[in-house]
Amino acid sequence: MAVNAKKVAVYALVVFALYVIITDPKKASDYVLIGFQGVSDAAGALGDFATWVANGAK
Repeated sequence: MAVNAKKVAVYALVVFALYVIITDPKKASDYVLIGFQGVSDAAGALGDFATWVANGAK
């Protein structure tokens, strides 16, 4: 049962993504930019944390 729910969720997400891309490509590109910015910020934060730990957590 859980596998079917997972498949439905993935299909729904794909359909939604295609709908947004087809109906409003500018907004879709903004969403992608926001996503990449979030990933970049998270990677920077992890780098800062690793540096802090490497410096003795002071």
